[in-house]
Amino acid sequence: MKLLAVAGARPNFVKIAPLMREMRSRRGLESVLVHTGQHYDERMSRLFFEELDIPRPDVDLEVGSGTHAVQTAEIMKRFDPVLRREKPDAVLVVGDVNSTIACALTAAKEGVPVAHVEAGLRSFDRTMPEEINRVLTDRLSDWLFATERSGAENLRREGIASERIFLVGNVMIDTLRRHRERSEQSAILETVRVSSRGYAVLTLHRPGTVDQPELLGPVLTAIAELSRELPVIFPVHPRTRRVLESGAGAWLACGGSDIRTIEPLGYLDFLKLLAHARLVLTDSGGIQEETTVLGVPCLTLRENTERPATVEEGSNVLVGLSAERILSESRRVLGGAFRPGRIPALWDGRAAVRVVDALVGRTQRSAFSEAPARVGMPDHAATQPLENIVAEPT
Repeated sequence: MKLLAVAGARPNFVKIAPLMREMRSRRGLESVLVHTGQHYDERMSRLFFEELDIPRPDVDLEVGSGTHAVQTAEIMKRFDPVLRREKPDAVLVVGDVNSTIACALTAAKEGVPVAHVEAGLRSFDRTMPEEINRVLTDRLSDWLFATERSGAENLRREGIASERIFLVGNVMIDTLRRHRERSEQSAILETVRVSSRGYAVLTLHRPGTVDQPELLGPVLTAIAELSRELPVIFPVHPRTRRVLESGAGAWLACGGSDIRTIEPLGYLDFLKLLAHARLVLTDSGGIQEETTVLGVPCLTLRENTERPATVEEGSNVLVGLSAERILSESRRVLGGAFRPGRIPALWDGRAAVRVVDALVGRTQRSAFSEAPARVGMPDHAATQPLENIVAEPT
């Protein structure tokens, strides 16, 4: 049996690492790793692969940057001959980036079954390119692996059969749990000159925020004000840096502010930086999940989230882009008004095991010509039909 796994951007690397490890531990299972090159910074890509023990890609499509249309089309053009040559039993895609939808669409057109890990997440905001990628990938997929209950419920509402939906947990948290202790060896706190719980972390990268000065300005004004109360460490995404260098970064230089801009970090450095922060402010989806498991207060600079479990159960609060709300919620946290919440069900470090168990069982049953049988999995919760998983209290 052969599975072809796809990764293309840094968030994909964190998700694909435990899946590749699990697939390569199974007898009789051949796995092929394709790197699309969507994130092509050689230093950062190599660092993630080394730190997370991801095997060297079997294929590198070297696509590089471009508009959404150009990048998606180029991935499809380069992925198609790989698919024809490798003839896999299934294609495994993760997340919601352009590589995800491009490879899922190519595989579906060639009649190759698609498995989507991190299925069902919905912000219900079609202005986000990631939302379009998520919805379309799920419609194309044969097996849909949800990280949280809302994802499984969304898929059911969209008419996807229960037998194709699995609530397996979060592979990103598999990676966090595996590397949390090792990340403590990082010297990042000394490098940026802060002490544990004595700083905030800021990340901004979504086009809907950073590309609109009328939205970005008030956010940075609030952050500059906050930084007078504690330092703000700001690893700057390449897209955001271009915007700041064009003049939008004037707010960072407000008198008395202490915003420390640094280059993007590798996984282990960034994990330690998150784990020891007093407060995290972000527009990233994955960071909402990581801070929930770490028990660190997270303020999400968006009006919506596709990861509602981080708000309903975890440590995440949606604050939008209002400077007043950002400051008021930040000061609530600094004043001690914070609830750590709890970790969502099945975020236990074994999501990749459940995914591979299901894939092995389904492909061996050739489940496309008849109604697929349900597959047994290691955990009691994961062995239940979906309707029981969703109804079962956590």
